[in-house]
Amino acid sequence: MLNPQTSRSTEPVALTSAAGLRVALFSGNYNCTCDGSNRALNKLVGHLLEHGADVRVYSPTSSRPAFDPVGELVSVPSIPIPGRSEFRAALGLPTKIADDVRAFAPNLVHVSAPDWLGTRAQKLARELAVPLVASMHTKFETYFEYYGLRFLHDWAVGRQLRFYCSSDRVLVPNAPSGQHLIDMGVPANRIGIWSRGVEHQLFNPSRRDRAWRRSLGYLDDDVVLLFFGRIVREKGTAQFAETVAELRARGFNVRPLVVGEGPARAEMKTLIDNAVFLGHLAGEELGRAIASADILLNPSLTEAFGNVNLEAMAAGLCVISADVGSASAIITSGKDGLLVNADADSYASTVFRLANDDRRRRRLARNALATAQSYRWPGVLNEVVQAYRELTQIQINRSI
Repeated sequence: MLNPQTSRSTEPVALTSAAGLRVALFSGNYNCTCDGSNRALNKLVGHLLEHGADVRVYSPTSSRPAFDPVGELVSVPSIPIPGRSEFRAALGLPTKIADDVRAFAPNLVHVSAPDWLGTRAQKLARELAVPLVASMHTKFETYFEYYGLRFLHDWAVGRQLRFYCSSDRVLVPNAPSGQHLIDMGVPANRIGIWSRGVEHQLFNPSRRDRAWRRSLGYLDDDVVLLFFGRIVREKGTAQFAETVAELRARGFNVRPLVVGEGPARAEMKTLIDNAVFLGHLAGEELGRAIASADILLNPSLTEAFGNVNLEAMAAGLCVISADVGSASAIITSGKDGLLVNADADSYASTVFRLANDDRRRRRLARNALATAQSYRWPGVLNEVVQAYRELTQIQINRSI
């Protein structure tokens, strides 16, 4: 079942109808933050609704949502997470919400986070005797060491193992993430692939804007180094800053472009002087900013997929990424990007060489663009519908 070859094709995909599916989707933060996980879940809900399914989403919500959520959203009582107030945590599944789920009468439950809400939703799915799907979006156990909580690592691994083993199917974004769960102890025959797509109209080289670059103080021949993503420690902000310092020590007068927002922004600004911080961008402004850089440096070790790598590739950038499974699932190092050891010296050496080799940089960027073209949302979302259909059919057969 764990097949790294997903429905990534530039050809039209014969999409599976979702008619008759009634999906109760449980999310940790469906509209609170604009991250890869929430964007993928919102894309999924939109696809299901478009193709005939009924969907109801249950999640903590924000009074100031990061974006307009897709579909019918039922707010679950929650509290802000201490120290990370942009996230909220439900302390369980209140009776009123459980009754709403029962009234909705789903024929499939999808849980997306191993939190208290997710585990209670699993129990409710068993009570309702409907198939249970879990999706993996990040490596939760890796977060703790960035906040002085490494002692919680084994607890987090155990909780995830119980969570994923309690599901009928676990959808992971790529084969390395699936192997990560298998190594934890999740049975391989329960794991399937749900990859990710890219919005090619938004992320493409045609949005590169030299006049906009100049307005930020960049010269036309400057090689602009990009940090792209939520500004949180687990995305490698400290290593990005260390890399900039090392580059400057080697005589490369780099002035980074930082696109994103998050609680570590102030900390990152103190570590990197003379950088351009654009904050959170969306739509055409985001597409222009990404395409107008030259090299994406992604030092994150916590990704399950690595959306920013793919989006930068689609925008025509060279990508230098930490050599981790999520990146190797997208990038063939030396062909359409570069995978390097996760330390500032290796990052700086690679950026320095690439910045001084226009020919190689352009070749990598061309190949990156070609690779990104094969990642299409309709095909990868159709994989989820097919998984749903398979599980509901098994349930029907069992009831006959």
